[in-house]
Amino acid sequence: MGSSHEYVFVGCYTGDKGGEGDGITLLRRDPVTGDLTRLGLAARTPSPSFLAQHPTLPVLYAVNELDQGTVSAFAVAPDCSLTPLTVRSTGGSDPCHLAVTADGRHLVVANYASGSVSVHPLDADGVPGERSDSLTLSGAGPDPERQTGPHAHQVVPDGADVLISDLGSDRVWRSRLDPNSGRLGLPEVAVEAKPGTGPRHLLRSADGALLVVGELAGTLSWHRPAGAPTLEPRGEVAVSTAAGQVFPSEITMGRDGRFVYVANRGPDTVSTFAWDGDGVTLIAEVPAGGVWPRHMALLGDHLYVTNQRSHNVTIFRIDPETGIPGLQGEPTGEPTPTCLHRWNPAVIRS
Repeated sequence: MGSSHEYVFVGCYTGDKGGEGDGITLLRRDPVTGDLTRLGLAARTPSPSFLAQHPTLPVLYAVNELDQGTVSAFAVAPDCSLTPLTVRSTGGSDPCHLAVTADGRHLVVANYASGSVSVHPLDADGVPGERSDSLTLSGAGPDPERQTGPHAHQVVPDGADVLISDLGSDRVWRSRLDPNSGRLGLPEVAVEAKPGTGPRHLLRSADGALLVVGELAGTLSWHRPAGAPTLEPRGEVAVSTAAGQVFPSEITMGRDGRFVYVANRGPDTVSTFAWDGDGVTLIAEVPAGGVWPRHMALLGDHLYVTNQRSHNVTIFRIDPETGIPGLQGEPTGEPTPTCLHRWNPAVIRS
């Protein structure tokens, strides 16, 4: 693999979820210009809507967001071609997010529709086994269409714990993962969000704050430890100045921690916030360059946005001084993209 370029995998929705994709596709990225070149389909697999990689092994993981959810694992060759390793049932419905624990021993999966979290032990080669645990959350919220029960939307390994954003119950849960048994402890409330917030994705800042994007309320809130399991709310702002409904999706932070970015479905924008450790200030809101921006990734000086309904990935260059993204070049065509993951070979042992 040459040092002059990088590889990026893109997840999508396939026909079973109304999408037009075929599986995981591979793009080549020029780290200097930020340009993307589509190389084609890397693996045919149903609705791989979110991707993650092993911290030390050349293995890529994908959820298969199906009524009877599964996770798929692939061995990654030096040229980033994929070889299927295994498919495992998550025991839940519509898995939408997954993550590998820092020690590389477990894969944790959020099952959205069933409001559950599954755990899969990983062997010495990074191959997931059958579930070692399945934790079903509880609770509901005031939205009669979206919050009749729990909806696990993201799992974030956090030290010995796993943080779970639950759109259905307006909570972020914390559960201790036993590294030997692969079982999750009784969940405790880490964040008690305002009713109707719909916590979707989380971001842990370098100084320990937890930022939460509320999909249903269109808000960004931040929370800090206060000597108890539940984090203390410190503030909340709207993610967009646009009129009408706003459904924020992804949140990411710049490398120096000064700027936070939120993708907004509805107005189809990306908001830039200045973050000073105590709060955020909206400094810019720019068009996403596509329709229904679902996920975004900050790679070097460039921000990439997957626009699910316009079937493209847009590229922004981040101004290093202001932090504001500027649209760059033409979008890269990609069918129903939902997730973008830069393959990082540097973490893999030789």
